[in-house]
Amino acid sequence: MPDRRAPDTVRRWVAPFGEAAGARGPAAAAGCAILGWAASGGMALTGEPGGSPLVSPAGLWPLVTDVAAWIEELATFIGSGVHVDPATALFGRAALGGLTRCGLVSAGGSTRLLGCQDGWCAVTLSREQDLASVPAILADAEPGEPWVALAAAASARRKTELVERVQLFGVPSAALPDRVLSGRLPWQLDRIAARLPGRQLTGAVVVDLSSLWAGPLCARILADAGARVIKVESTRRPDGARFGNPAFFDWLHARQESVAVDFTTAVGREQLAALLAAADVVIEASRPRALRQLGVGLDQVAHRPGRVWVSITGYGRGAAEERVAFGDDAAVAGGLVGRTAAGPVFCADAVADPLSGMCAALGVLSSMATGGGHLIDVAMRDVAAAFASAPADDYGGHDALKVGQDWIVRCPHGEERAVMPPPTPVPCGRAAACGADTKQVLASVARGYR
Repeated sequence: MPDRRAPDTVRRWVAPFGEAAGARGPAAAAGCAILGWAASGGMALTGEPGGSPLVSPAGLWPLVTDVAAWIEELATFIGSGVHVDPATALFGRAALGGLTRCGLVSAGGSTRLLGCQDGWCAVTLSREQDLASVPAILADAEPGEPWVALAAAASARRKTELVERVQLFGVPSAALPDRVLSGRLPWQLDRIAARLPGRQLTGAVVVDLSSLWAGPLCARILADAGARVIKVESTRRPDGARFGNPAFFDWLHARQESVAVDFTTAVGREQLAALLAAADVVIEASRPRALRQLGVGLDQVAHRPGRVWVSITGYGRGAAEERVAFGDDAAVAGGLVGRTAAGPVFCADAVADPLSGMCAALGVLSSMATGGGHLIDVAMRDVAAAFASAPADDYGGHDALKVGQDWIVRCPHGEERAVMPPPTPVPCGRAAACGADTKQVLASVARGYR
C-alpha cells in the first residue's frame, strides 16, 4: 500500500539553505513503512534478546529512505552521482560484527538503559576512562561490578540527576525524554562565508578531521559523489576505528587519502592549518574547544567564499557543546528507541551515528547546491529526535510471527515480509594506512595554496 506520510519533511529541512536546494528533490518513496523496516535489517536489531523483533520505530525508515533519495538527487545535480543504500549505511556495521538485538543493552554492548525513579536513562561505558570513572560517579571507592552499581544508583534517583552526575565526569549519558521532541531539524545553520555560485562537488577538497562513524560516513558519501577526501589524523592518536573491524573501516575509507600530523608540535599545527586552508569542505566531530586549543577553531580561521564547515557533536555547538555522546546514548536523548509493554529498548546499532552522517552529507550537498558558505551544526540528539518524530501513517496492526527459526511481518492488507538480517557492506578497496599520503598531500597543498 502507498505510504501516505507527509512527503515534505526533507524539503522542510533543506529549505533554509535556499531555493536551489529546496526546489529539488525526489518524490516520496512508496510502500508500507513497516514492511520496509522489516526488510532493512533494522527491525532484526531492535527488541528483546531472543524475543520478537519490534515494529517500532518503523517511522524512521521511510524518512531515511527519503534522505538517501535526496542525497542522490543533489549529487547528480552538483557531483558525479552516487548511490546510497540506507540499510547498509545504518545497519552494515552490525552485520560485520555479528551483532543482534539485546533489549536494554546496546547491540555493541557498551551502553545500557537504566530504570530511574521517573523514567529511563542511558549510560555508555565504552572507554577505559569511562569504567575508571564509575567509583567517582557513585562516590564509592569500591562499588563492585560497574553496571550493577549504576543500576542500583539509577533506581534511587531521578533520571536528570543521574545523567548530570555522570556527564560531570565526561561519561556519555542521556535521559530518555518523556515525549517525542517534535519539530527538531537535524542541523542548525550559520553563515560563515559568502556564497560562491556554481559550486560543484566533483573535485572539491574535503578535509575530514572526524573519526569513528558519523563524520566518516558523510565523507564516504561525498567521496563516492566525486569529491577528493583527505582524512586527517593525529600521529599520536589515530582514528580508533582503525583498531575495530577492518572491513568496516575499509568500507568507510577506501579511495580516500590519509594524512597524519603531530598536533602537539608547532609544525604539525601549521600543517593542519594549511590543510584546512585548502579545504572546500571541512568535516569535524570534536567538541569545539579541541580545535580552538590547536588554533584552528571555526572562529580562528579565515573562510573563503563557498566554504562549508560541518560540525558533528552530541548536542550541538553552544550551551551543551561540552556534553559527550556516542551513537546509542544520543539516540536515547532524542527519543529514538524501540517500545515494548515493559519499556524502551535500543533501536538498532548506535543508530544516531549513521543517521547523523547521512544528514551531514545531505547538508553539505544542499549547501553547495546554493553556493555554500555555511556552518552546518549537526547535533546527534536532534538528528535522533527528527527521526523519532518522523511522520508516518497508521497502517493498522502488523504481527511479527515466528516461522521455524525465522520471523515474518504480516500486513493487514495481505502482504508479508521476512524480517531480514542487516546487509553486509562490501568495501570497494582497502583504506590507506595511517599517514600513507602525508608527504604527497602536504606538498600539493603547499604548491596550490601558499
